[in-house]
Amino acid sequence: MTDRFEALLEHFSLKARTFHSGPICGVQEAEIGKGVGLIHLVYEGEVSVHHNMKEQVYIDQPSLLVYPRALPHTFVIPPQKSALLVCARLAFGGGEANLLASSLPDWFCVPLTELGGAEGVLSLLHEEAFKDNCGRQAVLDRLFEVVLIYVLRLMVQQRELQPGLLAGMAHPRLRSVLIALHGDSAREWTLESMAALAGMSRSVFANEFREVMGCTPAAYLQRWRIGLTQQALLKGQSLKLITHEVGYSSEAALSRAFKAQLGLTPRQWLHEQEALPS
Repeated sequence: MTDRFEALLEHFSLKARTFHSGPICGVQEAEIGKGVGLIHLVYEGEVSVHHNMKEQVYIDQPSLLVYPRALPHTFVIPPQKSALLVCARLAFGGGEANLLASSLPDWFCVPLTELGGAEGVLSLLHEEAFKDNCGRQAVLDRLFEVVLIYVLRLMVQQRELQPGLLAGMAHPRLRSVLIALHGDSAREWTLESMAALAGMSRSVFANEFREVMGCTPAAYLQRWRIGLTQQALLKGQSLKLITHEVGYSSEAALSRAFKAQLGLTPRQWLHEQEALPS
C-alpha cells in the first residue's frame, strides 16, 4: 500500500528541537515562539493546562500534548506537587503552505496508552531525556519527530477529524487521489481523472471531496502546487524551472495562481521572506 505521508514529509519537513526535560511545579507559562509549535510529553504527575483562561485540559496520566502552531498556554501543578515533562519546539516546513499542519487542530492531547506500537520509541525517549549521553540532543529531536508521526497515524486511523488533509487521508477513496496528486503534481489533472481514480462519478466525487476536505478538488490542487512553489523558491530555484515541475503551462500562469492564492507575486513573496529575521 502506498505511504500516505511519504510525499508530505518529503516536500514539507517536520522538525523538533528539545528544550526541557525535568520536573515543573507551581504555575508555568509555556515558552511561545513565533511560527513555532510545541510538543509536551507529560510522563508523571497531575497537570491542568489553561489556554487564555478560556479552556482547560486536565492530565492525570502519561500523555502527549501537541500544539502545531503557537498558542499561549499555562501549566498549573497542584500545590506541593510536581510533574515530569519533556518538551520540544515543533516546526512544520513550509509554514502556512504546509497543508498537513494546517489540517491539525490548534491543540490536542493523546494518552500514551493510545499510541499502539510506539512503546519502544517512548521508552527510549524517556531514557535519553534523563541521561547525559553523547548526541543526546539529536537523538531526542529525532525521537520526538517519530512520536509525532505515530500520533498522525492514530488520528487517521480514528477518523475523528475536522475537514482537511488528514480527514482526506483517512477517507477510503479520497486518499488514493491525494496520494496521486502529491506524488505527481505536474500531471494535467482534471475532475474526470480524479473522480475515476476514486471510483466515483464526477458529481459524487466533487461533493464528497468538498465535504471531507473543506474545499474543491481544483482549490486543493492549486494550494498544493503553490506550496511546492514556495518551498522551491526558498531553495533558490528559478520560477522557470519550477513552473513545469508543479504542473503549470507557463510562468505567467503560475504567477497568476500564486497571486490569487497569496495576494503577492512569487517575486514579492520571496522578497518578503528574505526580509524576515532568521
